[in-house]
Amino acid sequence: MTIKVGDRLPEAKFIVMTEEGPKPQTTDDVFKGKKVALFAVPGAYTGTCHKMHMPSVFQNAAAIKAKGVDTIAVVSVNDAFVMKAWKRDTDLNNEAIYLADGNADFAKALGVEFDGSGHGLGTRSKRYSMLVEDGVVKTFNLEANPGKVEVSGGDTLLGQL
Repeated sequence: MTIKVGDRLPEAKFIVMTEEGPKPQTTDDVFKGKKVALFAVPGAYTGTCHKMHMPSVFQNAAAIKAKGVDTIAVVSVNDAFVMKAWKRDTDLNNEAIYLADGNADFAKALGVEFDGSGHGLGTRSKRYSMLVEDGVVKTFNLEANPGKVEVSGGDTLLGQL
């Protein structure tokens, strides 16, 4: 079952790259007591994610934060090393945290996983954005097609704040 507005995020662990190397973070670490704009993509460096989705996030990052968002987070079914490199290449002003969901545990817990094995990608997350306040989903924008950014971009979420 797919998560919906009003639901609390399930317990999950991410890996985040720090100065000391990869470190686990829980959903509580990321979302408890905070207003978080969460952007999920099927894969770092993939065409739509890299060339369309992330630019829409960072073109709107300052305005999103000006509307009271504490944290902008990006999650993908990639390892922490890939996410570190992708953050370096996309988040030029250090405006977001990048969460590695390497085994798709978070995606599966939300019910937003899909089988990309036909394209050599294995299990991936569907593309979406959501506003989460203190662990509760306030808005949820799920793309019907993982190759498009029509409802999950930074401009859409900004308009919902």
